[in-house]
Amino acid sequence: MDRQKRNRSWTPGIDQATTLAALTLAMLMIVLATQVQAQTFTVLHEFTGGSDGSNPYSSLVPDRAGNLYGVAPYGGSQSCETQSGIGCGTVFKLAHRTGGWVFSPLYAFTGHSNGNNPVGSLAIASDGTIYGTTDAGGVLSCRDSFGDGCGTVFHLQPPPNFCSSFSCLWNATVLYQFTGGSNGNDPLAGVVLDGAGNLYGTLYQGGASQWGAAYELSRSGSSWIESTIHPFAGGADGAAPTSNLIFDGSGNLYGTTEFGGGSGGCDGGGCGTVFQLTPSGSGWNANIIYNFLSSYNTPLGGLIFDSHGNLYGTFADGINGVFELTPANGNWTFTALYTQDYSGLEAYRSTLARDSAGNLYGTAEFGGDFTNCTYGCGTVYELTPSGSGWTYTQLYAFTGLDDGAFPIGGVVIDGSGNIYGTTYEGGTHPCGSVGCGVVWEITP
Repeated sequence: MDRQKRNRSWTPGIDQATTLAALTLAMLMIVLATQVQAQTFTVLHEFTGGSDGSNPYSSLVPDRAGNLYGVAPYGGSQSCETQSGIGCGTVFKLAHRTGGWVFSPLYAFTGHSNGNNPVGSLAIASDGTIYGTTDAGGVLSCRDSFGDGCGTVFHLQPPPNFCSSFSCLWNATVLYQFTGGSNGNDPLAGVVLDGAGNLYGTLYQGGASQWGAAYELSRSGSSWIESTIHPFAGGADGAAPTSNLIFDGSGNLYGTTEFGGGSGGCDGGGCGTVFQLTPSGSGWNANIIYNFLSSYNTPLGGLIFDSHGNLYGTFADGINGVFELTPANGNWTFTALYTQDYSGLEAYRSTLARDSAGNLYGTAEFGGDFTNCTYGCGTVYELTPSGSGWTYTQLYAFTGLDDGAFPIGGVVIDGSGNIYGTTYEGGTHPCGSVGCGVVWEITP
């Protein structure tokens, strides 16, 4: 099954005027009824579509020194062209220097066996090297909106010799090329490492039932061996995983699927799931810990834990929101912490971030400021726990100008409470008819 991934943009139907009016009114009521916290917003980098890349899609990742790393699915080498953008994509770094930040491209993909169009978040190993995925490239028997190829897993290492330039390209090694079919394809998510250096990730399509799979890459001498640890079967088993896996303290893996769960009323035999993969002597056992219902559904973002073992995530189909799953006696209790009606838009697509005080932070791709964006240019928000529930605060509303528009990826928070993220579009450099996106910072 060659199933097309959901388009980033929402296309209105026949009743678009009614839908837009309802959405605009709802968003204005939210803004008027909600405290808007004063913050300082700064653009750290505007993408140009050249060697730096364009249209960042996923969350930034910090290293121990506070530097930020990310990927851009387009820009870089111009040898790739898709329906959404030109260029094979890049990996970039923002280094914190006295008085500001220095942006440097680390690698530009070239397509085909080298891979192209990275959209999943990076993983930084303890030795400072980087692991990631490209949605396309590799074996060319697959095709989707991100480009030709079934996808790859790659490893980036800094140059072996000292480099005096502020911009030094890293060396890339393709660890594995997916082949489609039962092997799976389209790694929309990045990878996570265990203590032994093995890699784990998910594939949006392919697998034994063509509904995606979870996989492991393990070292074998100087090479890597790929094994499917769970092929999603659709229906009650879940279907189409989109986000990164995470570990708990016992070595179990957790993630979300966009479809499946068997609850009905949605595509793919259900409205999405939260699943657990538990290691056993013979492999991994899969367990669905929550099936989404038609009221709150489609978990496109990933999961995070708090110190008590509770899980937090988002759902994003029409009624968008933030949820908590609380474990008790082998079961999990679902609670919707906050909801907004986006009238058919998938706005809450990112993985949340949590600070030391227990506050949650995220982005909404739409809503906020409607001046330059038909459905709003997107927002950054905070949820603060209180005795009676959670309080929503809008931290920033993008305008679609040089500050960017449509933050699809989530946020990163440093020890001083500064918040970092990207927007998919906006900025002053055009990529096609829209901006190439920006990296931004919000300081308290």
